Amino acid sequence: MSEESRTSIHGQWSSRTAFILAATGSAVGLGNIWKFPYITGENGGGAFVLVYLICIAAIGIPIMMAEVMLGRRGRQSPVNTMAALAAEEGRPASWALLGWLGVVAGFLILSYYSVIAGWALSYVFRTASGLFSGATADGVSSIFTNLVSNPESLLAWHTIFMVATMVIVSRGVKHGIEKAVTYLMPALFVLLIILLFYSMSTGYFSQGLEFMFSPDFSKLTPGSVLVAMGHAFFTLSLGMGAIMVYGSYLPKETSIAKATFMIAVADTAVALVAGMIIFPIVFANNLEPGAGPGLIFQTLPIAFGQMEAGVLIGTLFFVLLVFAAWSSSISLIEPAVAWLVENRGMTRVSASVWCGLAVWFTGIGSLLSFNLWADKTWSLVVFGETLFENKTFFDTLDGLTANIMLPVGGLFIAIFAGWLMKPQSSKKELNTTEKGYTVWINLVRVVAPIAVMVVFLNVVGVIK
Repeated sequence: MSEESRTSIHGQWSSRTAFILAATGSAVGLGNIWKFPYITGENGGGAFVLVYLICIAAIGIPIMMAEVMLGRRGRQSPVNTMAALAAEEGRPASWALLGWLGVVAGFLILSYYSVIAGWALSYVFRTASGLFSGATADGVSSIFTNLVSNPESLLAWHTIFMVATMVIVSRGVKHGIEKAVTYLMPALFVLLIILLFYSMSTGYFSQGLEFMFSPDFSKLTPGSVLVAMGHAFFTLSLGMGAIMVYGSYLPKETSIAKATFMIAVADTAVALVAGMIIFPIVFANNLEPGAGPGLIFQTLPIAFGQMEAGVLIGTLFFVLLVFAAWSSSISLIEPAVAWLVENRGMTRVSASVWCGLAVWFTGIGSLLSFNLWADKTWSLVVFGETLFENKTFFDTLDGLTANIMLPVGGLFIAIFAGWLMKPQSSKKELNTTEKGYTVWINLVRVVAPIAVMVVFLNVVGVIK
């Protein structure tokens, strides 16, 4: 099939705005509001944030442009897109494995992402009941501990979240995914701003800003740099097939460069605002910024319990956090669903059900990591260097996907788009200015691949 005649059998976005909202919905989710603050706390604050922002600008944006461009040119699931583009460019058919890497990464991420989203879903009802009204930091911490130590409760919330995700995905591009993000994302932004004003009133706002934006490079390790780079991929949904499959639904006339820049700015702004909301609350209540995955569930409820109309605002916040999680989860499973529809002749409903069941089953391992399997750990050794040691099933999946699979996927996306595609192919698809194309091609050919490889080689001990 010639590239001129390719169309997606799944439909396309109704407009550039719809694509930006959907891709921003994929990027903006638990990664910004749940994960970014706690990994910033674990990795020392300001220096980590600076490295993260550099990774977004120099690596994230050019690779995101490349991934959207490959998706729109291929107009299929990531696996079939890479197979078609490899054939078009006279490259080996094994490049389809890059598509599979993204599909598998998205599948694994969703399996534990759904468990954390289940926490948020349960907090909607806990907040609405007034459970946090006037609660102390110890009281809020106890509520969270009771939740994660109950596997039956976690399983119920995980199941509800996955069922809702599959319902949205089964309805297709325009009637499911596009409708779900059109109203929910702007509402989340408004509520974040309201919470930011509250955080400014805690008396610890300047301390929170100092922690986030005053770099102390003595606290930065090679592992921290890898986490920052991995999170740049995680938060922009790169290397997991989501952006490639969303790009395949993008109208031909839409500017990839402008849309990508807007998505990256919105996504990064949400992460920074989330940090500016959470860290002042952390310091105001003498909490530990490196408290780990439970950080957001042990800080914001304190604020909601103390503010006027806290029950209402808190309930709405966790509702919209759940919706932000859904907008990301539907993009994580979409590549696998699209492949089943294209290659196995399934309906979207059947493909959604089978993918959902597989993700749900895998997620059981993550939810047990917080209780019954808390003492079961794994280690990962590469070239004699221990990358993960004594990690739970949840931590292992998180580290393997965010810090290994996504950067590797991004590296090969950069190599294919920058070095193996004919310049006339990428120029035609990007349709940007000569100067803009020159900047992009240099970043995607040289800067991004070298940065990814140097960080990897440093972490695995090949260079020091």
